Amino acid sequence: MKIFHVSAECYPVAKVGGLADVVGALPKYQKQLQNEVKVVMPHYKTPFANKLDLQTIFIGEVYLGSTLYTYSVSHDSKNTLGFELYLIDIPPFFNSENVYEYGNDAERFLVFQLAFLNWISETGQYPDVLHLHDHHTGFIPFLIQNAYVYQNLKHIPTFFTIHNAQYHGSFGFDKLHYFPDFDHNRIGMLEWNGQINPLAAAIKNAWKVSTVSPTYLEEMTYGANGLEDLLRWEKPKSIGILNGIDTEVWNPETDTLLEHTYSIKEYKKGKEATKKELCQKFGLNPQKPLFAFIGRLVYEKGADLLPHTVSIALHKFPQELNILMLGSGDPVVESQLRDLLPFYKGNYNVHIGYDEKLSHQIYAGADFLLMPSRVEPCGLNQMYALRYGTIPIVRRTGGLQDTVVDIGDNGYGICHVQANVEDIIRSIERANELYQDKKEMEKVIKKAMKINNSWEKVAESYIKVYKELTQLIADSW
Repeated sequence: MKIFHVSAECYPVAKVGGLADVVGALPKYQKQLQNEVKVVMPHYKTPFANKLDLQTIFIGEVYLGSTLYTYSVSHDSKNTLGFELYLIDIPPFFNSENVYEYGNDAERFLVFQLAFLNWISETGQYPDVLHLHDHHTGFIPFLIQNAYVYQNLKHIPTFFTIHNAQYHGSFGFDKLHYFPDFDHNRIGMLEWNGQINPLAAAIKNAWKVSTVSPTYLEEMTYGANGLEDLLRWEKPKSIGILNGIDTEVWNPETDTLLEHTYSIKEYKKGKEATKKELCQKFGLNPQKPLFAFIGRLVYEKGADLLPHTVSIALHKFPQELNILMLGSGDPVVESQLRDLLPFYKGNYNVHIGYDEKLSHQIYAGADFLLMPSRVEPCGLNQMYALRYGTIPIVRRTGGLQDTVVDIGDNGYGICHVQANVEDIIRSIERANELYQDKKEMEKVIKKAMKINNSWEKVAESYIKVYKELTQLIADSW
């Protein structure tokens, strides 16, 4: 099959969250199944993009309203990522390394989508399916079906994945003139709650809608930031496919970001050496269990609960555990986490920011990973942790519920129900008890490391759905 993925992010070219990890891995595994796979994204001026051997393959023009812009399409000639990568540059919209700029993102991502459609329309590229990711690409199904200029693309199936239903990208109808001419009797297919809503438009117009875990598919119908009714209505064409992880990148035996690699048979030596280095770097005691958090410090991740949790846990167990935080986001939470440093020296530390190498070291060296998420469509961190023998402590929500089985149910994680400090503290207590039982801890770690969350089976699931969509075309002829 010929598959185009269109996305705002793709690891390692440009990453803000889990969207990048998915788009950086799924296409590679789909290609391994003998498919022709292309990823198309904006040309941000990131350090990784600047190092690619890019060849300009197309130069065109695109209107955003009445203003004409020149754009170019470049191809990574070396296929560095294991699949074909195409970057669309549209000055002045993508002149920095910032994936999101918030003030003009409505214009940036709309003109990106228009340039993409112009490119494939003018060059006669007709993929078997367009796989679109999150609201940044949400207008493409509408434009293909309704914009007069793209009628030659109308037969291409559109498959849309919601990675996080909390973010819609909505804007006012004062920007309707940015769109190419279409039948205004169809304007309702763009609108939700009085605004132009690209996520709603994608749900309404795409041939198939997916999200990144079966549980989150259900949760969206009662927690999608105002789109609940629409998602209930469109549920018959929706499906939940659990994300996987790139087991080539996330492999403790071959991880190039680790000084001490290890296998499931010899995990103790590697984990202990990595933990010792982490503790030395952050002034912690390697003899104590190390609890860690890795992620965005935002409400959805339960980050606002972390400062209070740290304070209570270290008051309650001052001689029994260490806590290490890695992340950035809400300035208030960042400040609160920093403010705790003088009070818990030797038991606690925090690194504010994003550090890929450090994250790998924490997955490898920590004993437990905290994920108290309020919203977690799928979650990848818990899968990385399992792969590295670090026990995830998770709230039962979204993909966390689908991927982590509690040790009380003969599983390999520690689960709690509520997103509150009390439940997190009780889970820390349970983890501490497990850590003291060395024999049981070893049993759980080995069980965790055997879990297969690879993209291989997931890629096959997507291909199966794509083929069902293409069969709809065949049956219509």
